[in-house]
Amino acid sequence: MPPVSSRSIVATNGPALTFTGCIPDYDHYKGSFGGRVFPIWRDRAASEPNLPPKLLGFLEEKYKIPVRAEDVMAYIAAVAAHPAYTARFQHDLAQPGLRIPLTADGKLFAKAAELGRTILWLHTFGERFADPKNGRPAQPPRLAKEKAPRIPADGAIPQEPESMPDEIGYDASRQRLLVGGGYVENVPAAIWSYEVSGKQVLSQWFSYRKRNREKPPMGDKRPPSELCKIQPESWLAEYTTELLNVLHVLGRLVELEEPQAELLVKICSGSILPAADMRANEALSVPADWRKKLTVDSGDSSSLFFTSSGSSVSQ
Repeated sequence: MPPVSSRSIVATNGPALTFTGCIPDYDHYKGSFGGRVFPIWRDRAASEPNLPPKLLGFLEEKYKIPVRAEDVMAYIAAVAAHPAYTARFQHDLAQPGLRIPLTADGKLFAKAAELGRTILWLHTFGERFADPKNGRPAQPPRLAKEKAPRIPADGAIPQEPESMPDEIGYDASRQRLLVGGGYVENVPAAIWSYEVSGKQVLSQWFSYRKRNREKPPMGDKRPPSELCKIQPESWLAEYTTELLNVLHVLGRLVELEEPQAELLVKICSGSILPAADMRANEALSVPADWRKKLTVDSGDSSSLFFTSSGSSVSQ
């Protein structure tokens, strides 16, 4: 399961990273240019972490607790997958590329990793990092009943072909998501406006399911494939299920933005692992044979971290 970041686009708002349990497209954000993927594992058996070989041992020695590859991934999710990270480091993000502040406090690392597991569970719609005992069942996440989006009888999205929705909108006064001739109640503005890398999530999701999916021509392009004409002629019941799942996930992510922001402040205002110490212990050194296998899209996890020196510690 990889986190995906933008390699060539400056992150201006929203989370700086997203996570997926699926195989990502060429660019998980735009469908063009080149996104960067950081897989959690280097092999199909999920036994070889995609981390510098000595990093986990180094962290275990510093934190005095067991540290797995999943813990590092969860820590990264807690630190960077929210708008406060993007806002705090906006100046540094002017040049594309992410850096993750690595705390020197073992308890703070563990706290961030636990919060990050929920982020990963949400981003993967309950398919990864499920843990029923900690409120993460192996199923699509859900908001509390009083906060859950609802479709009343008169808000049902029409399923007749002639009523296939072609527009999505928002009624702020009623907190309603408008989908063609139907609507969803109890949708706060923060969910409607939720963005990732400049893309409004709900509008983007709908664009692949509306009646007219043609995109305006851009320059001298080949004509669209005839396969594009093969699509549902009416709104499917599964679309409604998917939409509600997306709304629940976005709602849960919005709820966690404040705890993530507070955690980031604690990490950045506390001690960060010294760069000299990490270099001396080869905690970020990558074997030469790994470098030969790296491509522009696979990502090198050693380039993610920065330390108290204020500079990158990538090797």
